[in-house]
Amino acid sequence: MSYTALYRKFRPTVFEDVRGQEHIVTTLKNQVITGRVGHAYLFIGTRGTGKTTVAKIMAKTVNCQNPKEGNPCGECPSCQAIAAGSSMNVIEIDAASNNGVDSIREIIEEVTYPPVDAKYKVYIIDEVHMLSGGAFNALLKTLEEPPAYVIFILATTEMHKIPVTILSRCQRYDFKRISIETIAERMRELVKIEEISVEDRALKYIAKAADGSMRDALSLLDQCVAFHYGKELTYDMALEVLGATDTEVFSMLLRKIVKDDILGCIEQLEQITMQGRELGQFVTDFTWYLRNLMLIKSSGGEGSEDILDVSTEHLKCLMEEAELLELPQIFRYIEIFSELSNRLRYAGQKRILIEMTLIRICRPQMDKDDDSVMERIRVLEKKVEEGVTVHVAAGEDMKCANMKCFDVKHFEKPKEPSILPKAVPEDVQRIVKEWPTIIGMTEHLTRSLLNKAKLSLGAEGQLLLCFNETMVVNQLKQESRIKEIEQLLAEYAGKEVKVEIGEYDKAQEFGDVYADLSKLINMKIETE
Repeated sequence: MSYTALYRKFRPTVFEDVRGQEHIVTTLKNQVITGRVGHAYLFIGTRGTGKTTVAKIMAKTVNCQNPKEGNPCGECPSCQAIAAGSSMNVIEIDAASNNGVDSIREIIEEVTYPPVDAKYKVYIIDEVHMLSGGAFNALLKTLEEPPAYVIFILATTEMHKIPVTILSRCQRYDFKRISIETIAERMRELVKIEEISVEDRALKYIAKAADGSMRDALSLLDQCVAFHYGKELTYDMALEVLGATDTEVFSMLLRKIVKDDILGCIEQLEQITMQGRELGQFVTDFTWYLRNLMLIKSSGGEGSEDILDVSTEHLKCLMEEAELLELPQIFRYIEIFSELSNRLRYAGQKRILIEMTLIRICRPQMDKDDDSVMERIRVLEKKVEEGVTVHVAAGEDMKCANMKCFDVKHFEKPKEPSILPKAVPEDVQRIVKEWPTIIGMTEHLTRSLLNKAKLSLGAEGQLLLCFNETMVVNQLKQESRIKEIEQLLAEYAGKEVKVEIGEYDKAQEFGDVYADLSKLINMKIETE
């Protein structure tokens, strides 16, 4: 006899066997018990969460000759025929391969015939979002007013592709991702029945790797058991089969990142690659590892045992590493690796992308975003606190160079106020005088940004827009934004006007750093 996969062998046959979807199971059972069965259902959820299984149990239950507390008996001819897939009253359709109008028209024609030796004729349409627009339109009328003996159960993983007209005609049920503990508990039951020896830590990792899908978890378990058949399935064996990485490797890599050891990071990645680990899974798992660090750091370590599903030994290691990092650092690492995880899905050279990311994360000076700048300031502060000599610009008080603590701004060379040329171009004068009118002609987002601008003049006669908010400066420094503003000014002034973006500190007065063009023009500066 051929082997039956675990997910098929132990597919639930009654509502009580369905795990993680209690809110749906209870509702459907009550409908059957009270005789309030609907004519159309829409099951929405990710793969392997029980949509098709619940649909089949529902089809059995409504046609069962001896239902027991809202569950099918499993023994009557109707239940046995449905279980064997030979019932003429339960029709399963895969919309991925039968997505045309003709397929739906066949259903509409069949609907006119009543069920044979049963109360209901049930149509289960899987992956219903794959139907064409014409097929959905053909289904509408029948779905809204089917004969009393017909029930439609539609299942989909992509709700956003379902037309609103279909949604409004169905009772909608959202299948949640199943929790790691629920999946692990179900697998414990099954390995006990199958008399398979599996380490509990391995089951928890497989449950986590399944990403909320019971079917995926059982398939992965099947794969791991087959590879190490006849032996106890340990955590390390599961990592080997699934191409995953042990948490000790994450710990070693993180410590190298904290030390800005680029060569060490690349060597660590080389070892992971040579061990045959799946690089996409490695990045996903490392991001999860950083998430655990984030939770420990933000909670101060209190109650971490309840939040994190890790061993006491692993938790101790995480708490030690949390002391090496600041929370903003962890946020930056998570953002970078989350972005990398998305890029790896379609990348041909995954290793090169990971190497680039490791170099980037160890060298924050390569990035110009706010998080990278703050990281560079943090490193500078740390060096000064450790007594590292800081080189200052000429004219600075050298006794500050070896201070144990300092204000970073002390080492910033103060900006000299811009020297305004004696002559201000007429087109710039006109723009300054009518600035509110000009920015009123822009689209809403640009207008809200330009409202915060202080106007000055550059050394070569360009219009200088100054702000005291870094976020605004970063948005306006984009080439597309500058071109948009220059085009607007050119249309208004009748000639090309160059624009530059400047920034000054919130603690400073604008007039102390830049020449305030609006005030000077109001004073009737001499023009050319």
